[in-house]
Amino acid sequence: MNGQVRFSLRGRNPDVLTCIANLSNDEVFTPPEFAGRMLDTLAEAWAADHDGANIWSNASLRFLDPCTKSGVFLREITNHLTKGLADEIPNLEDRVDHILTKQVFGIGITRLTSLLARRSVYCSKHAKGRHSIAKTFSSDDGNIWFQRMEHTWVDGKCLYCGAGQKTLDRGDEFETHAYTFIHSDNIEARAAELFGGDMQFDVIIGNPPYQLDDGGYGTSAAPIYHLFVEKAFELTPRYAVFVTPSRWMAGGKGLDKYRERMLSDKRIRKLIDFPKLYEGFPGVKIRGGISYFLWDRDNPGPCMVQTIWDGQPMGPAVERYLDTYDVLVRRNEAIPILEKIRAKKEPTLDSRVSSQKPFGLRTYFHGKHDAKQLKDPIKLFGSRKISWIERSELLTNIEWIDKWKVLLTAVQGTSAAIETKFLSKPILAGPGSACTETYLVAGCFEDEKEAINYAKYLRTRFVRFLISLRKATQHATRDVYSFVPDLPLDQEWKDLDLFKRYGLTEEEIFFIESQVAEHDDEVSADGIAEEGDDD
Repeated sequence: MNGQVRFSLRGRNPDVLTCIANLSNDEVFTPPEFAGRMLDTLAEAWAADHDGANIWSNASLRFLDPCTKSGVFLREITNHLTKGLADEIPNLEDRVDHILTKQVFGIGITRLTSLLARRSVYCSKHAKGRHSIAKTFSSDDGNIWFQRMEHTWVDGKCLYCGAGQKTLDRGDEFETHAYTFIHSDNIEARAAELFGGDMQFDVIIGNPPYQLDDGGYGTSAAPIYHLFVEKAFELTPRYAVFVTPSRWMAGGKGLDKYRERMLSDKRIRKLIDFPKLYEGFPGVKIRGGISYFLWDRDNPGPCMVQTIWDGQPMGPAVERYLDTYDVLVRRNEAIPILEKIRAKKEPTLDSRVSSQKPFGLRTYFHGKHDAKQLKDPIKLFGSRKISWIERSELLTNIEWIDKWKVLLTAVQGTSAAIETKFLSKPILAGPGSACTETYLVAGCFEDEKEAINYAKYLRTRFVRFLISLRKATQHATRDVYSFVPDLPLDQEWKDLDLFKRYGLTEEEIFFIESQVAEHDDEVSADGIAEEGDDD
């Protein structure tokens, strides 16, 4: 078997890395095709910054994947360099050995993934094994490092990643999920310790773990991917390219400071966004979609933003500064619409909408089945049913009890790949009523007619489109209303009136209507809307 055949791992059909199931929702393998797309973006940036030069023809560059799982990034980089360096290092075996020992580096996130990555990159789980295509390594790890690491517990939480001691301090037979790259005060010293000497990486690229594997679930689990990105920036590579969930753009638990940093960082030069569920990583449910970005250390400026939908670009890529708003407006087509609305400098609805638990009652709280035997009964809108409680049981916002209220579920959306409604059906709750945290109080009114007009306003496509610009997940919290104008309610607002009020063009109206579906019935009066019933 000659050297060319031995190295031709990609020639096998099917590609083994397309056949591996994800370990969990927090450790998602990157499809080879998607990794290739990210590397193409990197190569384009390098060429633009270096008079058209080919990044894969540079034998001095160092690449690091600090969260190696399948090894797909390192494998694809090695394949590109093998072709690009053919003229400079003609002998294939010498060329491959140079690339693997001098140019590509990884840090495994678990023992299993480190073995998988070495098998993908070196064609052997041992870097100096008999079948390895690298020939001069002195250790079996090669440049894909992994050693078990422990969390640093302080008051029941890890000092570095916030993991819960109760869940992850569980004995030597289990993985700790104490990821090496983010468990350090000095990442430069840590990199030197792992790989020997002063390590300056030119490119850091990866798909980090998304959330802590400590018992959280879905959007309630604490995110962790931003810690990898921040540590990568501390190493000041020439370029950083990461794929992460897109929830950071508008929401996300514990991501406010990260979002502010990312939006204000002028070195984020490209952002490729996949908002449709399952599109970026088929079969993996990541609410809000995924995106990848390119960070260019030496060339700050506006960011080129491109949305991908069903594999195709949605409109042209647009250069813009990401910090124009406090969240990232993902669709370029929405910007001119939003600017026309904000130009009127009107107050916004977030000042009307309540916070979570408007009356201090949890979702699981239920009252009596009927009002009999209650001295001063209050109708309670709860999770999918109405019950009754004593007025004295309410301790928060008691001044709202005897007003007309418009209620909306705090959670809206389903597992569908495309969300089109964005808000639930408003419920008109009359005087003498309250709700659990299943709902938000979207507004309180002395007059029934104003409450009805307000509920109808919330059902317009115009309002729900503006909600969509800030709503990254199922949760429709108060802040998602921050782009919606708070208009006088002495009239009934319809979409045509609103489009005319803000001078929207036919093209802009078409875009709104393409994104937001009509509601098919009227406002619910004292009814119950099930969570997620509109999508």
